[in-house]
Amino acid sequence: MKFIYTGIRVRDLKRSVEFYTKTMGMKEVRRGKMHAGGVYVQLKGRDSEQELELNYYPPGKKYYEEYVEGSELDHLAFWCKDVRRDYKKALAGGATSAIEPWDESGFTLAFVRDPDGVWIELIGKKVK
Repeated sequence: MKFIYTGIRVRDLKRSVEFYTKTMGMKEVRRGKMHAGGVYVQLKGRDSEQELELNYYPPGKKYYEEYVEGSELDHLAFWCKDVRRDYKKALAGGATSAIEPWDESGFTLAFVRDPDGVWIELIGKKVK
């Protein structure tokens, strides 16, 4: 597995994008909508391999929650050659299941929680 980005929850997507691009000097590299109704924007800093993903979940959508101090860290993401295999490996290593593997737009995704409850996304190309 390869660590690829950190995802944080934001309450105001426009405000957050403006802050990270104008103030912090990051550049927007990708933007999209999640099947569950959220919106993500991925940013990258100059001379950095890591990305920051801003996640906005509108009220009434599946992953929306009221803001709670400390809930800003949404998830860490790891690129996998075989998400289903690595999902089982993570569970065997002490993680707990958050969302079982599913296929979306040519990718397979899954979420586990580390032993302290931090969400980890496993993502990779759909294995045929």
